[in-house]
Amino acid sequence: MNSLNVPETNIPRLVVVGGGFAGINLVKKLKNKPFQVVMLDKHNYHTFQPLLYQVATAGLEPDSIAHPIRHIFRKYKNFYFRMALAERIDAENNTLHTNIGPIEYDHLIIATGSSTNYFGNSDIEAQSVPMKSVPEALNLRSLMLQSFESASLTDDLRERERLMTFVIVGAGPTGVELAGSLAELKTHVLPNDYPDLDFRRMSIHLVEAAPKVLPPMSEEASENAAKYLDKLGVHLWLDTMVEDYDGETVKTNKKNLGASTLIWAAGVKGTIVEGTNKEGAVDKSRYVVNTFNQVKGYENIYALGDVAAMISEENPKGHPMLAQVAIQQGENLARNLENWRRKKEAVPFSYKDLGTMATIGRNKAVADLGKVKFGGFIGWLLWMGVHLISLVGFRNRLVVLLNWVINYFSYDKKIRLIIRPVQRKNFRQSKALELEKGEEAVKPAP
Repeated sequence: MNSLNVPETNIPRLVVVGGGFAGINLVKKLKNKPFQVVMLDKHNYHTFQPLLYQVATAGLEPDSIAHPIRHIFRKYKNFYFRMALAERIDAENNTLHTNIGPIEYDHLIIATGSSTNYFGNSDIEAQSVPMKSVPEALNLRSLMLQSFESASLTDDLRERERLMTFVIVGAGPTGVELAGSLAELKTHVLPNDYPDLDFRRMSIHLVEAAPKVLPPMSEEASENAAKYLDKLGVHLWLDTMVEDYDGETVKTNKKNLGASTLIWAAGVKGTIVEGTNKEGAVDKSRYVVNTFNQVKGYENIYALGDVAAMISEENPKGHPMLAQVAIQQGENLARNLENWRRKKEAVPFSYKDLGTMATIGRNKAVADLGKVKFGGFIGWLLWMGVHLISLVGFRNRLVVLLNWVINYFSYDKKIRLIIRPVQRKNFRQSKALELEKGEEAVKPAP
């Protein structure tokens, strides 16, 4: 049954689906413990998603925010990595079916994270640009730069304005950070690259259905972020719903915006693996779990991070889909797996909120750390420090720090490369094929 070429073992086998924050931190806590750990992921690297927007806006190369999974766990005994797609769970036989064969498990940990949520709008899904992975961030970088190349070739002012208009949907941390980074490109970088373009015609629109930016954060953080964005020239559209997009015009409940690029950062949904068929196991694209992260109805199947909904009176919709939740749940489950092995009592998960932060460009950031609020330059330094520490690997930390220092003093982002041009028609066709096949769980990199 073990077609993944994993050795037979007489110790408990843990199959971990997903090499994100939850999966990585779970395995780290089980270093050289008496478990055989098999990790599956669609890529052979772990991605530090909070900095994806800097890859998309030419601030960082992708390999500075990604780290090979095999290298992370190179000194771990009984650890095996396979790049594969998890297709279906056969819970009765404790078997996970994958695109490279079935594998039996003693414990199955689903840490597949989340995918972009378009809330059922297929037109937007087909036409817009998501940013949940390194390939998607590179697509956005290419499309952005290609838009300016095309704008420099047309004499049609209306078409030029459309090519130089970017609409970002969703004013959470990703949307706010992306808008701020694009605004800095507009002010400091792109006019030098394209002196024949009038960048007063470039528009950045940030659209949010809620009445404020950064809805989960404090009023103070939201107001400061809105103020910073306004100073950068970003057009804010609050209480605004995007209704449709045909590739040329963004239709909202307030105004239609002509734009060649719509970036969708408005929501995410859990990535479910088929097979958990017991009643109540899945709710709204997330696994319903107890305080030990066990999926409802199953003793040896667990869900972590974005894909898990631990519902309680305090959190009626489950915990927020944040990296810190995934990290803490992964670490707690690792301790409980060891407790169960030793016949000790398990410890229920209790989330420790370490705060939320977002940056809005150079010297501008907001941070909610409990009752303490930071903004401006201090918040920006704090944001940089936290993200540097959280990166995996010394090389990645050093490369990112050097890039930030160079960019800060030179007012430049030198990675404005169209390495793999993206044809919009082909891009949309490839997305349509992905939609047919589905993006559940994990799949091999192209």
